[in-house]
Amino acid sequence: MDSEASTGPGVPLGRGQAALDRGAWQAAREAFETALAVDGETAEALEGLGWALHWLDHAAESLTVRERAFRLFREKGDTAAAARVALGLAVDSLDLRGEAPATGWLERARRLLDGLPACAEHGWLALWDGHFALHFRRDGETAAARAREAREHAVARGLFDLEMLAIALEGLVLVARGDVSEGMRRLDEATSAALAGEMRQLDAVGATCCLLVHACERARDYDRAAQWAERIERFTGEWGIAPALTVCRTQHAAMRIGRGEWAKAEEELVAAVERLTVSRPLLVVEGLEQLGELRRRQGRWEEAEELFARAEGRSLPLLGRGAIALDRGDAAAAADLLERFLRRTPPDNWSGRAAALELLVRAELQGGRRAEAGGALERLRALRERADTAPLRAAAELAGGLVAAADGESAEALRRLEDAVAAYEAMPAPFEASRARLDLARCLLATSRHGIAAQDARAALECFERLGAAREAFRARRLVDEITAISSGTARPTAGAVPAMAPVAGVSASRSALAADLTARELEVLRLVAQGLGDKEIAERLHLSGHTVHRHVSNIRTKLSLPSRAAAVAWAAQNGLL
Repeated sequence: MDSEASTGPGVPLGRGQAALDRGAWQAAREAFETALAVDGETAEALEGLGWALHWLDHAAESLTVRERAFRLFREKGDTAAAARVALGLAVDSLDLRGEAPATGWLERARRLLDGLPACAEHGWLALWDGHFALHFRRDGETAAARAREAREHAVARGLFDLEMLAIALEGLVLVARGDVSEGMRRLDEATSAALAGEMRQLDAVGATCCLLVHACERARDYDRAAQWAERIERFTGEWGIAPALTVCRTQHAAMRIGRGEWAKAEEELVAAVERLTVSRPLLVVEGLEQLGELRRRQGRWEEAEELFARAEGRSLPLLGRGAIALDRGDAAAAADLLERFLRRTPPDNWSGRAAALELLVRAELQGGRRAEAGGALERLRALRERADTAPLRAAAELAGGLVAAADGESAEALRRLEDAVAAYEAMPAPFEASRARLDLARCLLATSRHGIAAQDARAALECFERLGAAREAFRARRLVDEITAISSGTARPTAGAVPAMAPVAGVSASRSALAADLTARELEVLRLVAQGLGDKEIAERLHLSGHTVHRHVSNIRTKLSLPSRAAAVAWAAQNGLL
């Protein structure tokens, strides 16, 4: 091809569109920039450049460029094209600029389309109108109606991508209502079409996958999320669109936390926070609150509270802070935080409400408020009637078992606690399952079933150690030791059946004895080990080399005759270092 043919009017624009079609984002950017230089500023070249920048994760620049495209489409009288660009700006403004600009662009598209003959953009308007209704107003009725309208419009005009995305939105609405089974079927169908290549618009593919991930997080359907994760990751990697879907990674990481895949979750969250800080700063708090939740489960409470403070204004930090207060033995503060979470959490977030109500039952029992605990249990059971899912069943059975144990109804408590363990294991949610196992073990111990109690306590201990849940591992180790002592006749069972998540308390010990055995630096390292930090993190915190930290840990274990890091954590807790 001669130079004139390769750079003549319209040629770079065609090359840019072809590059977009095959996912060559940088080549598309260069072609559209060439088109703008050769042909002058056109709406088509600006729109194409905007999408290339979008997939390269230059979100702010992408919006600015597409706004220029919108103005040019308006100037030349292509109202449908201007509405199409306005809809794209509305959707992407959600993550970058917030509700007001997003809604403004949606309304701009609505006004432009008003009075135009029926076209594809009317269907997309209905789709995103429904999505905004669910996202901003929790208006499931409007969302369902607009999703149905979008699907009917798509079928009538052969708009397959719109049809599948509308089905996905219908699925999310059903999940929010509590009809999880039917909702997930629709989301599975749409995601299958998206990842099989039936859907051609990558923004629609990405939106479909994000709706699925969001529904799985809402329902705490960890198993379904895991089944889809590899295919979604492979698809986004092949097309190079993973960076632009970073916000979905925070939701996916939340499910990794639930499944006990903490190392991978941490890797995803750290990377997501770093990228969102640059590309979508409004969404950084979502990564921070999930990282805070991970730190809470790891027993690194101080770090968790710092992260929750940085995500102030969100509801999840209230739940995490309530759980930490309960762990520390402050039942009144825990109950207050949990009630605040429940007041701020919409009714359709039933999995979050269930988690809070289960903790509230524990807090009220720990504070000696049996009537209030019963009230929280009834609220939880009413929630289960609305959405009978595995997380709700598990939470309701666990809370019911705790209340039954407090009432001295051992047989009922054992049955419900066993059912809770089984439900959490089936999800799978190993952290919650192991906490329920400790409750079960204490109930078994109170009924003199020492052998089975020891098996459950040891199973919980092994799981907590595997996860890296330092404080929970200490709690489990303490229970194992108690059962062993009782079985050998050197101690008596604690009165009562199931303590409401008894706080981790230090065992009295002489601080001077510690100083005699460990150096000041070793004590400092041990405290950080007890917080759940790894050697690399400790090295960064203390400005030491990794080798030096490893040597300190080895010396600590040798001096104290401890077999593992988990044993070191337990020793630190027993001696008042946590």
